[in-house]
Amino acid sequence: MHTEVPRPRIDAVLVERLVASQFPQWAGLPVRPVDPQGWDNRTYRLGDTLSVRLPSAAGYVAAVEKEQRVLPTIAAHLDVPVPEPVGLGAPDETYPFPWSVRRWIEGTVASRAPSLDRVRFAEDVAGVLQQLRAVPAGDGPVAGAHSFHRGAHPAHYGAEVATALDVLGGSVDRRACERVWAAATDTTWDGPGVWFHGDVAPGNLLVDGSGRLSALIDFGTCGVGDPASDLVLAWTFLDGDARRRFRRTVGLDDDNWGRARGWALWKALIMLAGSAGPGGRPEHERVLAAVLADPVA
Repeated sequence: MHTEVPRPRIDAVLVERLVASQFPQWAGLPVRPVDPQGWDNRTYRLGDTLSVRLPSAAGYVAAVEKEQRVLPTIAAHLDVPVPEPVGLGAPDETYPFPWSVRRWIEGTVASRAPSLDRVRFAEDVAGVLQQLRAVPAGDGPVAGAHSFHRGAHPAHYGAEVATALDVLGGSVDRRACERVWAAATDTTWDGPGVWFHGDVAPGNLLVDGSGRLSALIDFGTCGVGDPASDLVLAWTFLDGDARRRFRRTVGLDDDNWGRARGWALWKALIMLAGSAGPGGRPEHERVLAAVLADPVA
């Protein structure tokens, strides 16, 4: 019988102890939480040049070894930094999962960048996604459970979409949602698998003081497959001219955009149906409205 491992309590004291016991060369460096924190992992600064990343639950453990293995390869092909692994920690009696130490990357998450030029930002992100797709796939991990099926076909989540629509009832335009979903699931990625990030969100995109994209972080859902899920930023963060610039620069066709729109629809619906999640209900309502209103034609 499978027993779910409970979510561990993660705080600075735990991180200090893990580092001291497994990486004594870094013992005594100050540890402080990163703001904002992610949902899948907790991240702490370790001194001035390092960070510690710890899965928050068992479902996110597969990403640790994967990132440790693939990030150096990906980093060699991108113009912006990605997290560089420098140490792999082991579980112990107080923390049940593997964890990692990375080089710290300075920057501000895009969602908190003041006066961000979103058109220029959209072009920067699209250019990096082009570079990511061009990284040799080699023996990269094929999309599946480890990527929460990003990079696979969005039809995997068809039952969740139907359930969410049942729960939401008349509070959403069901027919419009079903049309978007039908278009999303009517096409497939026909080419060879390419690298995708899997969570191209403003919290995983860092910008420098001038507002230029300076890093792409959190590759926990990355893999090799269909890149359509990497386009959801068009509705979750961009609009108007920025959305159109992203579309023109990223270099993917109408079918990819149809599936991308389905990915954005799925996430907005399940978050609204659950009445929870980062950003709160108004944010997911905004995304759903954007998805239904604008196919980024």
